[in-house]
Amino acid sequence: MAGFSDRHRTPLPLRLIPHPAVTLGLVFGTGSLAVDDAAGRVHTGSLVAGLGLGFGAVRLRRVEDFACLQVRLPPVVAGAVLGVRPSELDGGVVPLDDLWGHEAGLIAERMSEAGSWEERFAWVDAMLARRAGLARRGMIARSNGGGPLVDPEVAWAWHQMVASQGLVRIDHLAAELGWSRKRLWSRFHAQIGLPPKRAAKLVRFDHAAHRLVAGQNAARVAADGGYTDQSHLHRDVMAFAGVTPANVAAEPFLTIDDIAWPTRGTPAAAAQYGRSSGRQSR
Repeated sequence: MAGFSDRHRTPLPLRLIPHPAVTLGLVFGTGSLAVDDAAGRVHTGSLVAGLGLGFGAVRLRRVEDFACLQVRLPPVVAGAVLGVRPSELDGGVVPLDDLWGHEAGLIAERMSEAGSWEERFAWVDAMLARRAGLARRGMIARSNGGGPLVDPEVAWAWHQMVASQGLVRIDHLAAELGWSRKRLWSRFHAQIGLPPKRAAKLVRFDHAAHRLVAGQNAARVAADGGYTDQSHLHRDVMAFAGVTPANVAAEPFLTIDDIAWPTRGTPAAAAQYGRSSGRQSR
């Protein structure tokens, strides 16, 4: 999770780059922001974005002195926390009110009342853990947070994709599980929200994008990342982000990832687009 606030003038619109997680954005305070999704709909306030942000042109459209606590949820736990599987988000952006009702407003009030980012991090961490714990024990109805858990085999397949940076072969995963490719495709798609091959490509794209941001040569990124050639990398980047690899390397939200999403610890640092503080979620 990471905290973002913008008391400066942010150049808009600001493109949001797809990430291999379900994104929960908790907006609070007196300011506001608006997000355009890939279908051209405008969303304001707290929201949930499906795996990969739905791809396409997702942008911050308007920012007015906003504050937001953003959580990246692995898709294997997102259903338990949110109350709906990632596949039910259809990859798109959904207002949090539609999923949590009145609770979404109460969360925004609690975020506003907190005296520090660390207090907000701790409270949200506990809230999400509580929802996931109740779902695991089957103690609440699905519509109130008891989202379905994923099969252990599906969770294992996802973790293999992440560990291999998206390079694992899908037929190898199916063989290891003793499943047919069709069975893995069906279970994975229904529970994670993307077909296995598409999910692996998203993980691979994420690693490639961050290497490009770090200044690495596109040809080397393509060779090390399992792409056939640089043209293959170009096509995948365009498909996921809607811009060329050169443009991805300069995307603001990626250039501050090392600040907002640190490997360890809870540093606070001034970023180009306002002040952000972050911590890695458990």
